[in-house]
Amino acid sequence: MNTKPTKFTVIDPSRGIAPRADTRLDPAVRAQLTQLQHKSEGRDALGIMELALTGEFAGKTAVVSSFGAESAVLLHLMSQIDPTTPVLFLNTGKLFGETLRYRDRLQDTLGLGDVRAIAPSLGDRALNDPEGTLWSRDAEACCQFRKTMPLAKALAPFTAQVTGRKRFQTRERGDMQAVEFHDSRFRFNPLAAWSLADLAAYTETHKLPHHPLVDDGYPSIGCMPCTRRIQAGEDYRAGRWAGTDKDECGIHIGTDGEGI
Repeated sequence: MNTKPTKFTVIDPSRGIAPRADTRLDPAVRAQLTQLQHKSEGRDALGIMELALTGEFAGKTAVVSSFGAESAVLLHLMSQIDPTTPVLFLNTGKLFGETLRYRDRLQDTLGLGDVRAIAPSLGDRALNDPEGTLWSRDAEACCQFRKTMPLAKALAPFTAQVTGRKRFQTRERGDMQAVEFHDSRFRFNPLAAWSLADLAAYTETHKLPHHPLVDDGYPSIGCMPCTRRIQAGEDYRAGRWAGTDKDECGIHIGTDGEGI
């Protein structure tokens, strides 16, 4: 096994490098994607989750979860279909302690059987961020090093992934489909059409545990150095990378190096 640390180069989407477009898809993949998108039409979130975890994708799909403010909904849906599905959790080394404890609580409450903590290797840490302060100099590079690179490696064995992304969250997510093809695998987004009200209603109906930081003014939760409380009247993601133009960490834009 090659354990040599990985030195990375950040690719800036402002330089005209776009995420992989459907026009590049192999015809067979395009046909399969079209078929899956047709199958997803008219399905609710649980139905889309079922499409991602059963049939041709049984045992070949991973769920990506931050165990953040809205994660309980996606994980509850997954647990109803197959609670042994691998859940990839990015433990960046910069998370709030409350997030780690919330992960443990949800794992126990929902009976999640395969939660995998993903993190940069010690060699990569020593090479790319020896002092642990990269976030303060270059948040884009920090996200790539601590999130994008480790997740790309962890996802490599899987045919498909499930995300908790919603269209309302960012401008980049506004046009997402329930089923996509990205980074050589199918990507299912069961909650794409959900609103904050939908998430709150589902959480209340199923009596799901709340992330402890939500009531403390953190409606969207990432790494501790790059997340702050929001002020009255601010967008619910205003506390993420505040004061910058950044509103995506990169793991859902281009983990193969395109459009990060």
